[in-house]
Amino acid sequence: MYFIEEPQYDASIRAPRVNFKVDASGVTVVVPVLPPNCPERLALETQRQALKKVQAAHRGAPSIFWYYTPMALLFSADADCDLCVYDCMDELAAFRGAPTELQRLEKLLMTRADVVFTGGRSLFEAKKNKHANVHAFPSSIDAKHFAVARRTGAPDPADQAGIARPRMGFFGVVDERMDVDLVAATAAARPDWQFVFLGPVVKIDPADLPRAENIHWLGGKRYDDLPSYLAHWDVGFMPFAMNEATRFISPTKTPEFLAAGLPVVSTPIRDVVTPYGDRGLVEIAGTADEVVASIERLLAGPKPDWRARVDAFLADMSWDRTFADMNRIMLSTGALPLDGTEAPADLKTGVPLGV
Repeated sequence: MYFIEEPQYDASIRAPRVNFKVDASGVTVVVPVLPPNCPERLALETQRQALKKVQAAHRGAPSIFWYYTPMALLFSADADCDLCVYDCMDELAAFRGAPTELQRLEKLLMTRADVVFTGGRSLFEAKKNKHANVHAFPSSIDAKHFAVARRTGAPDPADQAGIARPRMGFFGVVDERMDVDLVAATAAARPDWQFVFLGPVVKIDPADLPRAENIHWLGGKRYDDLPSYLAHWDVGFMPFAMNEATRFISPTKTPEFLAAGLPVVSTPIRDVVTPYGDRGLVEIAGTADEVVASIERLLAGPKPDWRARVDAFLADMSWDRTFADMNRIMLSTGALPLDGTEAPADLKTGVPLGV
């Protein structure tokens, strides 16, 4: 299995190259490395040649092209595969700075894909009439990983240990999908509460982030380290803006917060309201006053049966089950010359963009 990454740029080289590295899972990560100011034509040709090299090494074997973004068609449209999957995780055209050709390429990908997966119910509703074989797969969960946060006695990470309690926390990319005005207003309303944010700042100016004594921007963290931070938070906070970029999102952090045992307050994102808000698993709040009131209720203690209902809801969720369901759908297309139930993926190409 191969994963073709977005190009990286290296000022120390004069000509493009491609790095191949096998990670711990056995996936070969293919990384085009380009000199600065590399022309787009040369960048695309480098990616095209990398894909050809991968296919040549496995000529005769069944192949799957798995797209996370239609932009990968710019270097792969002329290549053949046995099965084409479009894993549509977001409405990328609604994101700030989206390429102008994205919508055109998505229409082309929809004509080529054998199956389309969507990263949530809202996105499914938006795509279901654009392809004959669309399936919704809302965010799943590595429950064991985040359940580590429920254990007592774990040390508080050094850059968080000095922050007072109670703590409201967020982890993920900080971009135009965050309602920074809501963050500022909520923090100003309760200066005795601490608001901790983990994640890189992308596509927005860090200078535009609200600054206050009780707002803490701690930067990006390793996935493996997240449970140790969440273990010392009191409430999970999901202050998503209500805009075009969030209209179809299904935040993976919703079940991750719950698996960590944290009560959660979220703005009214459709895929959070249903099912999490409707089932009373997550508090939904749209204004600073509503957020404050929700957090106050949660700090007073969740309802007695809340954790049992959370665990019952999460019990059937896992990435293994998601894979098994996807694999069954892929095999049912009849596009692959395979029998059995083993994962058929010999080739995976795409660019990882998303929540």
